[in-house]
Amino acid sequence: MPAVVIVGAQWGDEGKGKATDLLGESVDFVVKPNGGNNAGHTVVVKGEKFELKLLPAGILSPQVTPVIGNGVVVNLEALFEEIESLSSRGVDTGRLRISANAHIVAPYHQTLDKVTERFLGSRAIGTTGRGIGPAYMDKAGRLGIRVQDLFDESILRQKVEGALRQKNELLVKLFNRRAVEVEEITQGLLAYAERLRPMVVDTTELLNSALDRGEVVLMEGGQATYLDVDHGTYPFVTSSNPTAGGACTGSGIGPTRIDRVIGIVKAYTTRVGAGPFPTELFDQWGEFLQKTGGEVGVNTGRPRRCGWYDAPMIRHAGRINGFTDIVLTKLDVLTGIEEIPLCVAYDVDGVIYHDMPMTQTEFHHAVPVYETMPGWTEDIRSCRTLEDLPENARAYVQRLEELAGCRISAIGVGPDREDTIAVHDLLPGPGEARSLPAA
Repeated sequence: MPAVVIVGAQWGDEGKGKATDLLGESVDFVVKPNGGNNAGHTVVVKGEKFELKLLPAGILSPQVTPVIGNGVVVNLEALFEEIESLSSRGVDTGRLRISANAHIVAPYHQTLDKVTERFLGSRAIGTTGRGIGPAYMDKAGRLGIRVQDLFDESILRQKVEGALRQKNELLVKLFNRRAVEVEEITQGLLAYAERLRPMVVDTTELLNSALDRGEVVLMEGGQATYLDVDHGTYPFVTSSNPTAGGACTGSGIGPTRIDRVIGIVKAYTTRVGAGPFPTELFDQWGEFLQKTGGEVGVNTGRPRRCGWYDAPMIRHAGRINGFTDIVLTKLDVLTGIEEIPLCVAYDVDGVIYHDMPMTQTEFHHAVPVYETMPGWTEDIRSCRTLEDLPENARAYVQRLEELAGCRISAIGVGPDREDTIAVHDLLPGPGEARSLPAA
């Protein structure tokens, strides 16, 4: 059975957790291939809300084996806090498996993240301060500490010492902070070793063997396409590759084994942190989307910046990831808006772009070109088929599908797992449903 990848198509917070949870009953493994506890998922199951940060959303499905892949950077304190929180609510966390090759977020990574952001002042990127960027910097600089190092005290101490030799110079001489003690960090990490040991496996072997047996592996990307360090709105991005190609690297599953790439798209656009955002709203409609959509970051508590749907962004994300399907989320949030604008192109100094401009400068100066669609006032949360949707809501979905150049296979009409319209089968196999009917 081939593997399936779920990818955010915007700047994150599109509802990837809900999409993963929705498929949870039909898959055997759910893998987190990138990121750390800097990006969260909110999943609502039978009215109960779960906020997941480091753990894959598949942990909420009893028959699923949740996996933290080699591409993830793991804050051990945050990991066990999340495990304990879920366990206290009756969730079985004993199925969790973690790659021996995943890197560790050490306390000094978090310190460097925070002091660097303050040092940058007005040029700050808007990180979460969780140490994710510095941990990935150490990984690329071959100064990182991996999960497997916790099981060899001598190796661990050597690696901590090597990492701190440079970092203490920065902390003391540039940032006027105290030096970090090697032994303090070493012993702090070792304290987690025995609790961690039963969870640590060769996840590449685990996942590929599962595929060989015909089991379904779902890869749940953190963050989103436009936070990708290569393809996003650099430098206002994360430090990993939360695109479909990055899912292969971060899990150890080869690209030829992937059959579906599902893009998660919000019915409007949101962003947390700094960076360009052409359709951002600063009026009552921005407030409406923020309030009605509950647009507050799971991890940071920061209000999300809100704007209208951006079609060129989604089309470009489809090319980068090779979307086979789109899951459209939060359509219900648009209920009550009389006329709904959607961005179909950009005006950059008088030049019209129907696709993403090549340079960051052009994108920063892009002015959205809108077309408007008639809205609807009917409550759509109880809709379970396309025919149940009001005519105007159906027309809006149909227009988004046309602009994306990719089929919309599921539509979220509310926060709960059941608040979903299934249009096409999202998993590999026969039985594809019909395309969208005319509005």
